[in-house]
Amino acid sequence: MSGVRRAWSDTTPLLAHDNRQHRFSVELNPNRPSFVEMTTTPPPLRSVFLGVDVGTGSARAGLVDENGKLLGSASSPIQIWKEGDCIEQSSTDIWHAICAAVKAACSLANVDGEEVKGLGFAATCSLVAVDSDGAPVTVSWSGDTRRNVIVWMDHRAVKQAERINSCNSPVLQYCGGSLSPEMQPPKLLWVKENLRESWSMAFRWMDLSDWLSYRATGDDTRSLCTTVCKWTYLGHAHMQKNNEKDSRDMEACGWDDDFWEEIGLGDLVDGHHAKIGRSVAFPGHALGSGLTPDAAKELGLVVGTPVGTSLIDAHAGGVGLMESVPVSDSESKEFDEEAICRRMVLVCGTSTCHMAISPSKLFIPGVWGPFWSAMVPEYWLTEGGQSATGALLDHIIESHVAAPHLANRAASRNISLFELLNKMLESMMHDLGSPFLAALTADIHVLPDFHGNRSPIADPKAKGMVCGLTLDTGEKQLALQYLATVQGIAYGTRHIVEHCNAHGHEIDTLLACGGLAKNPLFIQEHADIIGYPIILPRESESVLLGAAILGAVAAKKYSSLQEAMKALNAAGQVVYPSKDPKVKKYHDAKYRIFRELYEQQLSQRSIMAEALA
Repeated sequence: MSGVRRAWSDTTPLLAHDNRQHRFSVELNPNRPSFVEMTTTPPPLRSVFLGVDVGTGSARAGLVDENGKLLGSASSPIQIWKEGDCIEQSSTDIWHAICAAVKAACSLANVDGEEVKGLGFAATCSLVAVDSDGAPVTVSWSGDTRRNVIVWMDHRAVKQAERINSCNSPVLQYCGGSLSPEMQPPKLLWVKENLRESWSMAFRWMDLSDWLSYRATGDDTRSLCTTVCKWTYLGHAHMQKNNEKDSRDMEACGWDDDFWEEIGLGDLVDGHHAKIGRSVAFPGHALGSGLTPDAAKELGLVVGTPVGTSLIDAHAGGVGLMESVPVSDSESKEFDEEAICRRMVLVCGTSTCHMAISPSKLFIPGVWGPFWSAMVPEYWLTEGGQSATGALLDHIIESHVAAPHLANRAASRNISLFELLNKMLESMMHDLGSPFLAALTADIHVLPDFHGNRSPIADPKAKGMVCGLTLDTGEKQLALQYLATVQGIAYGTRHIVEHCNAHGHEIDTLLACGGLAKNPLFIQEHADIIGYPIILPRESESVLLGAAILGAVAAKKYSSLQEAMKALNAAGQVVYPSKDPKVKKYHDAKYRIFRELYEQQLSQRSIMAEALA
């Protein structure tokens, strides 16, 4: 591996600059010239922590030092199959992509495998099926055994979700009142009802990030994050048993067996819930004996390297971001419960997750949670979300006839398509004499529910709407549709924030990370529309940092996840909302229209249902 350092020889010039410690001895002899003899000691190995993040389209690996600085990262694409509402991947392909990304990241950062002291995984909340030998079990109509992962955004189980929600089980109150088809019970029920052979073959059903840590360590302990957020596990069943602060594993006692029986999945209760998790642990708990020999060889790391219990990718972003706030010399660096509970984290990628924590449980209709210890141990997590944000912007742009020409122009200038569109909007504002950039979309309004509404309406049947289209197919019209879509996404976030604050939260600060957070127009529109400052992290790869923090906690570098967050999170730029009252008035008006679009859709849905009755 290229991380091995070159040894210095005795012929190294005396004045060569280096940080290594040298031992010098000077011998004086009148019969010959004085000389300096120099010997060297090997440089001390650094303590580096590795974070792995599996997103929808790629696996990424990042290496973080003891100051929370990203030393280097690399990514490798992963395969995806899309057929209507069915979206699938391969766990084998994902693991190979992870191994490639880890080796590339270590090479780029000049980090030797021995320097990696801990490892953490984060991944999308996709569902993995494997047999008793750990081999993939197909979840696909195609029967392709490679396709053993139902991707998080798969919506095949809408009818199963509706049936489960009609049961009105007590566990549903911890999911905002209803399960989403993106959660695991509806998907499991779909497989049982449609792929009987796969159902009988599956020995373990796992969230993707749990499967990754299992693949790395052989330890089947599940994360409180995945089980509580996506499987209806009641993490607060452990509250009375939690008399110590450090993370640890626990015998699973939060499964509601009556729920699984009622929805037709009682066979998952068998064997003390062996197929869905016999034990759970706080994020960052050290699993098994660390990396197995096989996994270590495949990753290019050392056998036994500590591996922390995993997180869902968005929640890793929360861990890597939530303490990224400016700290003055006069402020305490201790974990501030009151301050941290006024923050909401936005993890903006293919979808956007909105996460806030509180010391007490808050039941919020249409918003997932409250989830105990699902992100920060011993705090209740509230989780809102928009199922398509980055994916929606891509769709709006790529489906427009002017997109190929604009993409070529952006490439010729060596800038992103988003950057080109942002520059176009600035020029249009000046050319048209618009009072401010946002005012360009006075006649275009977008309801961004193209993949349903996750929060706060929790309507998977919701549809996207674009109001104000013309026959204009030019580049400027595409730029306006892009801006209106960004604004529609921001109005959706405002709806979630207002809804959470109306039900007990006191959010007044947002922190954002993810690919979309690197787009200055996206962030400024959010700040102007919501009216709160938005803090960006010093290290833009917050999900990788959050995953690496799990490794640091597993390696006992820090006594708790909170301590690690405080030490390794750091703030970067702060984006403030516009002080122009005209901007606020404008967005208040557009937000009113945004809310009315969904009400109109409900009315239209009712009219058509009556016509077809």
